[in-house]
Amino acid sequence: MHRTQILATGFAVPERVVSNDELAKVMDTSDEWIRTRTGIQERHWVREGETGAELARQATMKALEMSGLQVSDLDAIIYATSTPDHFIPGGGVFLQRLLKAPGIPALDIRTQCSGFIYGLSIAQAWIQTGEYRRVLLVGAEVQSTGMDVSTRGRNTAVIFADGAGAVILASADHEGQGILATDLRSDGDGIEFLWVDGPGSRYHPRVSVEHLEQGRYFLQMDGKEVFRHAVTRMPESVRTVLDKAGLTIGDVDLLIPHQANLRISEAVQKALGLRDDQVYNNIMRYGNTTAATIPIALDECVRSGRLKRGQVLVMTAFGSGFLWGSVAVRW
Repeated sequence: MHRTQILATGFAVPERVVSNDELAKVMDTSDEWIRTRTGIQERHWVREGETGAELARQATMKALEMSGLQVSDLDAIIYATSTPDHFIPGGGVFLQRLLKAPGIPALDIRTQCSGFIYGLSIAQAWIQTGEYRRVLLVGAEVQSTGMDVSTRGRNTAVIFADGAGAVILASADHEGQGILATDLRSDGDGIEFLWVDGPGSRYHPRVSVEHLEQGRYFLQMDGKEVFRHAVTRMPESVRTVLDKAGLTIGDVDLLIPHQANLRISEAVQKALGLRDDQVYNNIMRYGNTTAATIPIALDECVRSGRLKRGQVLVMTAFGSGFLWGSVAVRW
């Protein structure tokens, strides 16, 4: 059974750049406060009318260009997002329509920050079993429109941002190449530490003035609890996936962690004993784009030559759910 390889990558972010100083004009914060706590210097937010599906299309077209393939060569779409453009249906079919790829299946997955990791595992299974030959996996988010951009919501509003990253997967050309192992985990006891309470079908009606006034439609986060769990679970998962692949930390050429917070990435790096040149971070330029963070960083590494053929890449994520996991790849 052949392994699954990533053929090509691409990403897209909105043109609008929002600096820390711009946020300081509308909430009680400062550039120093944000940089110290998150490492973020700026992020990209959509303007009115821009959608996650359109960002996903742009990222997809860049990946197709890199691969030399056409839209007609794609057999299936996996669309990872926690911020669909509409409540129903999911974003996958909106992307499918924009791509003009009628007939192929489009699966949405809601595993938030770990969406790209979970999506890689699904794509791998489809390809290895022969269900599909070429799978498009996209992580796309528009978080800015769900933020409470005020002092009340500053602990999330300064962190989250918009963007999309895409990869095209297929059967590996060489036996030793491609996805070596995956590790997927969850713990529902952490749900309320990072979640959006409403709208939800448990409420009658789903949307109410009372809930709006209470801020239940904004992302809520207990930063200390998320940090505490992330810096433990991500290193554990990395070690687990390496063990499954028959590798050790010493074999890792590059780690791309989910870009949740630079302090989390630094703690994970320290726990694993990795050097600065072995870990890639870009949160300072893009913020936390949830399911899009890893594929955006991956595309930057591929296009800059940071990731070379034959090297061992590990990607790891932790987020809302709690859901987390890792993937080991020989590039």
